[in-house]
Amino acid sequence: MKPFLPFTRPSIDAESIAAVGEVLRSGQLASGPKVQAFEGALAEYLGGNRQVRVMTSATAGLEMALEVAGIGPDDEVIVPAMSFAASANVVARLRAKPVFVDIDLDTRNINLDRVPAAITAKTRAIMPVHFAGLPVDMDALYGLAADHGLRVVEDAAHAIGSRVADRPIGSFGDLVVFSFHPNKNMTSIEGGAISTGDALAAELFEQYRFHGIKRNAAGEVDVMFPGAKSNLTDIAAQVGIDQLRRLDGFNLRRRELAGRYFEEFEGYSGVVMPARGDAGHSWHMFQVLIDFQARGMTRPAFQKIMADRGIGIGVHYPSIPSLKYYRDLGYRDEDTPVAARVGRETVTLPLFPAMQDEDVTRVCRELRDVLK
Repeated sequence: MKPFLPFTRPSIDAESIAAVGEVLRSGQLASGPKVQAFEGALAEYLGGNRQVRVMTSATAGLEMALEVAGIGPDDEVIVPAMSFAASANVVARLRAKPVFVDIDLDTRNINLDRVPAAITAKTRAIMPVHFAGLPVDMDALYGLAADHGLRVVEDAAHAIGSRVADRPIGSFGDLVVFSFHPNKNMTSIEGGAISTGDALAAELFEQYRFHGIKRNAAGEVDVMFPGAKSNLTDIAAQVGIDQLRRLDGFNLRRRELAGRYFEEFEGYSGVVMPARGDAGHSWHMFQVLIDFQARGMTRPAFQKIMADRGIGIGVHYPSIPSLKYYRDLGYRDEDTPVAARVGRETVTLPLFPAMQDEDVTRVCRELRDVLK
């Protein structure tokens, strides 16, 4: 029997494991020189004279970014209706209001043509998601923001290494937040980063991630505001350093595997494919849509059958308005019908750099057989 194929798996090499051992032996386990080195390496990778600060998660980073952008109670932030719940949760945690805008069926990104109708006198920011690593239309995004005086917080949790006209996401723009969760294109076990061109904002991020503390030239501590506790460890930073040196190779392999999926599904009408994008797509995930209702099958039943055949299938994601917390607030799934459809029909197929071409063939063969 062939080994179980998960929908994702991080690639940690022996060199990275050995380097973590050195950090453990050093005795410097909390934030220290490795965090500084990781931030420097990320800034160099992104280019564009950016300031980069790391933290324990992209969720923490998004919340910090919104706070630094001045978002607070009674403000409104435009969010795509299709994303992980954190994209809206961070807005709600600041007592602001997420305003959901529908997505494009092919790209799964926010439909920017629908954004102007969602803007009110209370709108302060737009927070697009580069879904699955496919960049949003940056010219249109920042044009909208400029026309309406909005801050932009890019949820780039899926998009480390994604590019627009050969410019990395995070090398330009307002506030750009990455994730280094184990299922992302590179990992620091858990972790995230914010890229900004604003040195003052970067200083504020340092304070937000560690109790609001600021030190003077003599090293004396003062607390400027009640910050959080979300500083990254040197252990996690070392993993991130080693992952970053391999990121371009990871993403190249992801693009090759995505290309294989497109070849395997050529002419097959049983699934709705994602937009193919160009060489700037980093392919964090590969998802297809299946009309389970029309097939008289449930998604969990499909997942179980595929798991019994040795293939892991993920679900990324239910639409945010369909989740209980947001339903209870009065949001309706039918107000964003494309996101609702994607939320009902999406399945995430295996995609990670260690996969072989024949693994893609196996996934597609089994999927077609199950749906047959």
